[in-house]
Amino acid sequence: MRSEGKGRNRKPKAGGARQLPLRASEKSAPAGSHPSPLTPHSSLDFATPAVAERLAKLGLGRLSDLVLHLPLRYEDETRITPIHAGLSGDTVQVEGTVVNTEVKFRPGRQLICEVEDGSGRLTLRFFNFYESQRKALASGARVRVMGEIRQGFFGAEMVHPRFKVLRNEAAPLPQALTPIYPTTAGLGQETLRKLAARALQDADLGDPLPEPVRRKLKLAPFAESVRALHNPAPDADAAALLGHTHPAWRRIKFDELLAQQLSMRLHHERRNRTRAHPLLQHSQLSKALLASLPFRLTRAQDRVLAQISTDLTRPHPMQRLLQGDVGSGKTIVAALAALQAVESGYQAAVMAPTEILAEQHYRKFSSWLAPLELQVAWLSGSLKKKDREKALAATQSGDAPIVVGTHALFQDEVVFRKLGLAIIDEQHRFGVHQRLALRMKGGRNEREVRPHQLMMSATPIPRTLAMSYYADLDVSVIDELPPGRTPVATKLVSDTRRDDVVQRVRDACIAGSQAYWVCPLVEESEVLQLQTAVDTFDNMVSTFPELRIGLVHGRLSAQDKAQVMAGFQAGAIQLLVSTTVIEVGVDVPNASLMVIEHAERMGLSQLHQLRGRVGRGAQSSACILLYQSPLSDNARERLRIIYENTDGFEIARHDLRLRGPGEILGSRQSGVPLLRFADLEKDLDLLDAAREVAAQLLRDHPAAAERHLERWLGGRQELLKV
Repeated sequence: MRSEGKGRNRKPKAGGARQLPLRASEKSAPAGSHPSPLTPHSSLDFATPAVAERLAKLGLGRLSDLVLHLPLRYEDETRITPIHAGLSGDTVQVEGTVVNTEVKFRPGRQLICEVEDGSGRLTLRFFNFYESQRKALASGARVRVMGEIRQGFFGAEMVHPRFKVLRNEAAPLPQALTPIYPTTAGLGQETLRKLAARALQDADLGDPLPEPVRRKLKLAPFAESVRALHNPAPDADAAALLGHTHPAWRRIKFDELLAQQLSMRLHHERRNRTRAHPLLQHSQLSKALLASLPFRLTRAQDRVLAQISTDLTRPHPMQRLLQGDVGSGKTIVAALAALQAVESGYQAAVMAPTEILAEQHYRKFSSWLAPLELQVAWLSGSLKKKDREKALAATQSGDAPIVVGTHALFQDEVVFRKLGLAIIDEQHRFGVHQRLALRMKGGRNEREVRPHQLMMSATPIPRTLAMSYYADLDVSVIDELPPGRTPVATKLVSDTRRDDVVQRVRDACIAGSQAYWVCPLVEESEVLQLQTAVDTFDNMVSTFPELRIGLVHGRLSAQDKAQVMAGFQAGAIQLLVSTTVIEVGVDVPNASLMVIEHAERMGLSQLHQLRGRVGRGAQSSACILLYQSPLSDNARERLRIIYENTDGFEIARHDLRLRGPGEILGSRQSGVPLLRFADLEKDLDLLDAAREVAAQLLRDHPAAAERHLERWLGGRQELLKV
């Protein structure tokens, strides 16, 4: 079947059935001839420039790319369903005769076609169409149509179905499931099927996996697997193909995970061949800081600090991820690591993604290190020229051994005298090139030497995610909270009880506590009619003139934000109305109550982070999640999970299940190729096996490992984990 009417923004233009475009040299080839075999990973030189351009949009530039461009799903075109038997919501194939076709203009220009098969009548509706389609669907034409049945105003209808005009009354039905590929505008399914067939014919489908390894893991051969997925056999298990549990799918998912693990291991080995300054394990500054603190480190903090300290003594760059739940005490560990760099004669840079979080780090580092007579420089985009020049000079001269800031730290004008350690908080929020730019600032004339790197995340990474996307990192986990922290009671409250919640906030503030009221938007939106921070602030001020109320959001100037936050931390502000800019970094022990507006619209990680802003003192704390009905199934599930769980790792596991790895990793900026086929929750056994096989291939079969990486990544492995 042709794929018709795709791309709602394209202008209709004439055109017939699409054929696989070939170059002139191939068109003139004698009948029965065959083009010379292409190299294993050859470019798609048999496609016209127009088709090649569209393939490039899908990331397809080689034969092996097309081989691995596997179907999103399959459709069953092996049978015909009578029109009267098609149920609303079912995707079915019908066959009938066109009885009427016309272009209507209300509402909007659309092509309406009516088809009968003797059992009933079906309306086909096209909002974007070609003139060739209108002609093909002329009255009397015999058509085979595939699409989803809907109940419209005039009965059963299909919107933008795929159709084929039958020139032969006895046109045979396919004998197997029809693959449906990921595509882009102007690239039809029929063209993709022909391209895939050509790639399967010409590409090198050799199996780089050693036969004993393949048999031990009970995996199907590679060539057999890709052929089965592109061209399912008539007797293939349709449910297994659709559910990605077919043996062919398992082989592809294993190969994808293996390519990822190989890339990560190779990156780890390359890093171990890169030079770094060994930082000596002096203890005077660290001992002085620990002695001045009003608390003792937990056992978990001591453990991860020892791991970091040992890494820093090595002559190759540390690349360690420090994870810990909200409030677990990652910042003091980072400060002690920074002191190891300072005691060794080097500088440490601390970078955070938002100005509020970066300033929190600056204030903490300054208060901890001032008694040690260590200068901490502050760099952000909002600094006045005079202050910025002063901070830049202190950074370049080394007078400031520790520099804290936002994205401003990796600008060209920032020059470190001798950078030994880069600390990146909430690292998944930074782009891959931003992290690389900071790491490259090893000091003048020392480009070949890299600073050590400590990345921190308050968003716990599920085990499967860490095994997959962080396989090239060393991971430390702070798995306990400091003593004295009180559990936060989570309450789900309907928006209809807003007045009760408002009164509870007032009572808490009058009693001497402080509270947050978090809203998702700054200004009113016509699309999302949500309660806004500005409106809430105005309402609270007019309702409770006896309370001292502050407002903070991302559009305030840095100076105004800093002033409001300082007032809240000092207790001068009792109620802080804010957007989600206070998600991380804010530490006010006296704040014991948080209200989150429209909690049903927020993600699990964000809700957990926000909830972590309270419960930092000795008094009992609560987080009220205000939601608005009706709730979608997904929103109901998120609220249930956050209500039932306080463990960040358990919440992260559910988050991975609901959202997939892309959102959690911030992978649109991470540079890490996302998994297309494997599911980290369902395919954990394959991930474990891939980790073992990756080590075995690199040790015993390096040429096979190289072939495997070339097939799957084609040189793009250099993007991984800078």
